Amino acid sequence: MENTQVATLAGGCFWCIESAFNSVDGVVSAFSGYAGGHTENPSYKAVCTGETGHAEVVQVTFDANSISYREILEIFFALHNPTQLNRQGNDVGTQYRSAVFYHDEDQKAQAEAIIEEITKEEIWPDPVVTEVVEINNYYQAEDYHQDYFKNNPQNQYCSMVVAPKLVKFKKTFAARLKS
Repeated sequence: MENTQVATLAGGCFWCIESAFNSVDGVVSAFSGYAGGHTENPSYKAVCTGETGHAEVVQVTFDANSISYREILEIFFALHNPTQLNRQGNDVGTQYRSAVFYHDEDQKAQAEAIIEEITKEEIWPDPVVTEVVEINNYYQAEDYHQDYFKNNPQNQYCSMVVAPKLVKFKKTFAARLKS
């Protein structure tokens, strides 16, 4: 793979976003982590307080010859509600904000363009509040967060929140899934 790129995305709880992206053809890896805060090497417990400034993110490494950054963004915006400020459903706090942490000016431009399109098409009844900010740090989350849904399908949050989102995702993006 000569053309790998990285996208860092925050859309609420990272377990769902990570699980979805790990099933997408062209995605090399997706890891849960933290970005955008001011504390070095934060723990999950510290991030959950909201005091570190970090968002729960998924860092997606993808083969740009197989899937474009725009397609990564389209999947991202389908996986969460980008109109909820500092929350996703019952998950409330700045760590659950919607954000695109861009790695270069092209990613910034593409993120801004897709948000403008979503807004013009009135896909959501409320305004999109997704932040588009330059990546300033990324810390991979603790090992137990990686592949969390796959490893813990019996977890109540996974069965009630993550599983239904993934069913909808797999129907919508069936053509993009790994075989």
